Amino acid sequence: MKKLSALLLSLILVVTMITGCGGKSSETSGDATTPTVEPTTAAETTEETATAEEAAATTEETASTGTPVKTGLAVINDISSSTSATADADGVNQTNSVVVAVTVGQDGKILDCKLDMAQTKINFSKEGKLTTPIESTFKSKQELGTDYGMKGSSGIGKEWNEQANAFADYVTGKTVDEVKGIALNEEGVATDADLASSVTVHIGDFIAAVEKAVANAQDLGATDADKLGLGVSTNMENSKDAAADADGVAQAYSYYIVTTSDAAGKITSCLIDASQGIVNFDATGKITNDITVAPQTKDELKEAYGMKKASGLGKEWYEEANTFAQYAVGKTVDELKGISVNEEGAPTTADLTSSVTIDIKNFVTSIEKAVANSAQ
Repeated sequence: MKKLSALLLSLILVVTMITGCGGKSSETSGDATTPTVEPTTAAETTEETATAEEAAATTEETASTGTPVKTGLAVINDISSSTSATADADGVNQTNSVVVAVTVGQDGKILDCKLDMAQTKINFSKEGKLTTPIESTFKSKQELGTDYGMKGSSGIGKEWNEQANAFADYVTGKTVDEVKGIALNEEGVATDADLASSVTVHIGDFIAAVEKAVANAQDLGATDADKLGLGVSTNMENSKDAAADADGVAQAYSYYIVTTSDAAGKITSCLIDASQGIVNFDATGKITNDITVAPQTKDELKEAYGMKKASGLGKEWYEEANTFAQYAVGKTVDELKGISVNEEGAPTTADLTSSVTIDIKNFVTSIEKAVANSAQ
């Protein structure tokens, strides 16, 4: 009986081993043995698909992101061409503002350059009264285009904006040292053969502004795949007539915005600055301030601008402007135009009210210009 039991147990063990091996059988063809491929489960298929999609998304993101570049802005102001009123002619505050925007590569070369100029003229009489309407706004030279009217007196038959664009194209791909090395005559006109055929205006301030813009350039999120834009807006709304006991003010208030934007129209970097070209005049139309002193921008003035004491947030103008510029990144122009503001133009959007209390209407207007100009 014991022998029979042992025999049955041995048979059961043999059958079990054969069955276990049979689960991993192989197919034989000649001398080669090819393992049978086990079926792929649904979970494994889903995981492989997800991995492929992630890889494709990463590749697409890398392709669209491009290589990081720096974004820079510079403004050079001048009010020295302003004049007092005379018996025969009104006085004028002439504020000239050369504006340059750049993107700069990791090797220090300029990848793109935009150049504009705000030449604002505000007139006042020998009686100390403004004769330019206070609601006036002023176009930049790029916006004026052929209306600026330089072509007729140009030796090469080109408008100011055409020559400025030719200069911007010329410096693209160059370093600051190469730009500073451009040969000029005593009048500040280029003597370089490549430039002289397309640029006959004075470029001394162009060169200085490019140098300044590159020095100011920062890593703000832009890449070499993005488009560079520059927007300039100017008004005189803070100007006023002279009175018997107080000087009048002719103030050219300009906003300067630089943007880079991607193929989807989203802003990838943004810089905001502004300046106030101020000429004071008395009740006889005589200028009373020193017009040889060049106005600084608000970002250059920083704490010296003096807004912090009056700010409910205890922040300076440049700090609030920088905060709004950062807020604009990742958004489209339409999204920025949709920001709700109060009667003073300050934002009422919850995520902005704790950090920005200044008027943002001109910021949005100039950003819209900048993005539109980036497509040109």
